[in-house]
Amino acid sequence: MSLEIVADGALQRLAPEAHQGFVAEIEDLGASIGGGVDTELVVLLEDIQDPRNLGALLRVCEGAGVGRVLVRDRGSAPLTSTVAHTSAGASEWVALERITNTANELARFKKEGFWIYGAAEGGTPPWDLDLQGPLVLCLGGEESGLRHRTRETCDALVGLPMRGRVSSLNVATAASALLYEAVRQRV
Repeated sequence: MSLEIVADGALQRLAPEAHQGFVAEIEDLGASIGGGVDTELVVLLEDIQDPRNLGALLRVCEGAGVGRVLVRDRGSAPLTSTVAHTSAGASEWVALERITNTANELARFKKEGFWIYGAAEGGTPPWDLDLQGPLVLCLGGEESGLRHRTRETCDALVGLPMRGRVSSLNVATAASALLYEAVRQRV
């Protein structure tokens, strides 16, 4: 590990949106921390437009040990310093891939033996599903959830019962509940 003091201009080039006077470059820190990555637990994010939601989702995925996170390129927030900041470092540790075609990716996962579950209102509660094997959890955007074709591609829809007055949860909050039920079943 080395420390280097540089001019503010250098910090601005490394972190153009916000650096608070400090920038760290981390190489493969994920290999030495945690280590509980589940390669058979994959999350596909479709049309997550708010960078703070994307960052929060990446934080949840990393905390739950998700093996890979796929982000649909078109319609999703770019990976910015806001995403990195909100993710609390998770954006650097989680295996993140940008994809162009959700249906093609899901078809490939099905051929590899993965079950595809889409998060949607009215879906089966996660504790009533078997979430132990190879699994892709699809989460949709803030405005309209999963796209129609993605919903049709899923083997089943999974949802959280809403007992209060609000009709839905923030996508990162819903992801937390769904992923940690999968983690509970997989222990």
